[in-house]
Amino acid sequence: MNDVALRETFARSTGAPAEVVVRSPGRVNLIGEHTDYNDGFVLPAALDRGTVVLARRRPDRRLRTTALRMDATDERPLADLRPHEGPEWSRYVAGTAAVLLADGHDVPGADLLVDSDLPIGAGLSSSASLELGVLVALLALAGEVLPPEQLARLGQRVENDVVGVRSGVMDQLAVACGAAGHAVLVDCRSLRTERVPVPDGVRILVLDSAVPRTLAGSAYNRRRAECEEALTRLRPVRPGLAALRDVTPDLLAEHAHLLGEVPLRRARHVVEENERVLRSVSALARCDVAEFGELMNRSHASLRDDYEVSVAELDTLVDLAVATPGILGARLTGAGFGGCAVALVRADDAAAAAASITARYRSATGRPGEATICTPSDGTRAVWAG
Repeated sequence: MNDVALRETFARSTGAPAEVVVRSPGRVNLIGEHTDYNDGFVLPAALDRGTVVLARRRPDRRLRTTALRMDATDERPLADLRPHEGPEWSRYVAGTAAVLLADGHDVPGADLLVDSDLPIGAGLSSSASLELGVLVALLALAGEVLPPEQLARLGQRVENDVVGVRSGVMDQLAVACGAAGHAVLVDCRSLRTERVPVPDGVRILVLDSAVPRTLAGSAYNRRRAECEEALTRLRPVRPGLAALRDVTPDLLAEHAHLLGEVPLRRARHVVEENERVLRSVSALARCDVAEFGELMNRSHASLRDDYEVSVAELDTLVDLAVATPGILGARLTGAGFGGCAVALVRADDAAAAAASITARYRSATGRPGEATICTPSDGTRAVWAG
């Protein structure tokens, strides 16, 4: 539904026009997986599809949200939000309001209308897109504007404290700081971001495996604990280590015998993935998309073998993509355990590659995989205010 139709729907359902319209993108991570919560580097891009939030103040200190996609409405008093209760989508909204209130912001009662064209549970940060969209909308009603880094931290608190996923801040930073035509290099320790131009002659191809994933119920938290175990075992020989980001390849090789098989493989992925991210940025700076694609391929192999977060369908999808003319590289994106793969494709070949990959994937797996051709987009922003 376009913005005009959404405004008409909002006015009909609430009896008054929206005061603010916020567009909040999804994100795809080009390279740098499971490095964010290890203080490492990531290279995501905001997408040209995402979440739209319309909002209007109401005088009774209640938060009423209608989710068009769910065909559902949720209403709660601001004084008793109970963000751990209710359907998952409503917990994200209530949790966002609760985090803002706990942070000292004067959140008013509000009517919200939410719509999205992001697949849910596919690894494209539909949750971060919703969190940031609601944050910006409620802050706009309160007459406040916060810097992207602060918005990202607030969104992360919703994930960690309300939903119970021990995620890093990469998703929220990508959604908040995206820029059209650019990926965003994020230093997850300092939260410093740097825009990295994506060459005009390529497109981002998002490939949905149609295998849903649920982070809170998956092995995501266990992988994080395994990284912490690896760090704990290395600290006796290097007490100053704050995170796996501080571990060099030489240090890991020298003391691999201290870690045990599983922690070693988890640490090796993180250490080498950080190197791949930094090499990828250099490759894009030189417009060397072939090297960038090869680094994507190596990233997937590491996620499959060392971090063990791929599934058979994602491996099939990546293998099919890499064998397709015009594809420069491919890898799973997001936390894994299902969801999407991402490929870099030459612009002239994008449509044919998308059709070919999805047809062969459906034949190979029986699943209704989808392909979406994307370009990097701007981050969360209010696009209209009445």
